[in-house]
Amino acid sequence: MNEKLLKIINSIKKNKQDKPVESLTQEMRLREDLNLDSFDLAELTIKIEDEFDIDIFEDGLVLTVGEILNKLQ
Repeated sequence: MNEKLLKIINSIKKNKQDKPVESLTQEMRLREDLNLDSFDLAELTIKIEDEFDIDIFEDGLVLTVGEILNKLQ
C-alpha cells in the first residue's frame, strides 16, 4: 500500500516538475513536507479513489501520509 501511495504522489510531483520522493514516512505532511498544493491534493484524492475505491477526505481533512494509510486499511 505504501508503494502504491508513493507511486501516486510521485506521479503528481512529476506533473508539476517537482523532485520525486524516495520514501514515505507516516509523519510526512502533505503540504509542508511533500509540497502539495490544493490542486495536487484534489488530484491525489481522485487517484487514490480510482486505485483504492475510497474518498480519503470524506470525513474531513487529511494532513499526513499516516492519516491516508490509516484510511486505506
